[in-house]
Amino acid sequence: MKIAKILAVLGVLAMTAVLIYGFTEGNFSVDGGKIIQNPWGIVSLVDLYTGFFLFSAWIIFREGFNLRSIVWVVLMMVLGFFTASLYALIALYQSGGDWQKFWMGRKAGG
Repeated sequence: MKIAKILAVLGVLAMTAVLIYGFTEGNFSVDGGKIIQNPWGIVSLVDLYTGFFLFSAWIIFREGFNLRSIVWVVLMMVLGFFTASLYALIALYQSGGDWQKFWMGRKAGG
């Protein structure tokens, strides 16, 4: 579980850095237009949002369909895998070293 925590922390740090870079150096309306004009840009966006939806389904499974999970899903769609890394890191710490509790949340037996 220690390696998973390290990877989640690295994900949070990496995503924080690139989000700051993107928001300070980029222009989303201009740059985003270039992405959707490129076939591989479209492929990348579909790939990315497929991952967002799958990860969001895990969040809803763990949390149940409630305000808390809705907030996490909205953050996921806006901030991407920064949110996923943060959610996973929190879930890892809350699980107390129990992988079943990490994956299933309150639904875990025992």
